Amino acid sequence: MHTKKIWANFAVADLARTTAFYTALGFRPNGVSKDLTSFLVGDDDFVIHFFLKEVLQSNIGGEIADLEKGNEIIFTLSANSIAEVHEWAEAVRNAGGQMVTEPAAFGEGYYGFVFADPDGHKFNIFHM
Repeated sequence: MHTKKIWANFAVADLARTTAFYTALGFRPNGVSKDLTSFLVGDDDFVIHFFLKEVLQSNIGGEIADLEKGNEIIFTLSANSIAEVHEWAEAVRNAGGQMVTEPAAFGEGYYGFVFADPDGHKFNIFHM
């Protein structure tokens, strides 16, 4: 078998809030419907769909993770410099994201932070 593409599907409570948040971070719009808002991320146009929770839950045949109790997955977004890490941090704060950790060095040659979007989905921004 050959997979042509991989993408992510997340559950959210409010499509307008999600659209505004990720647009403020510079994610490229990939379409909106009554059930989802979608973005392209990075040079390879990784697709992230944000579905209304009830729509995604009915399609997967099970429960959606409770992000207050744990993590589902943490995507890492690469930054080109330490300065860009700080630009991301400022953009996340200005867009209403939650800083889980502040920008800092961790391990030799790594610098970054973790944030959560308004629904609790976590992303790691780092430069290496």
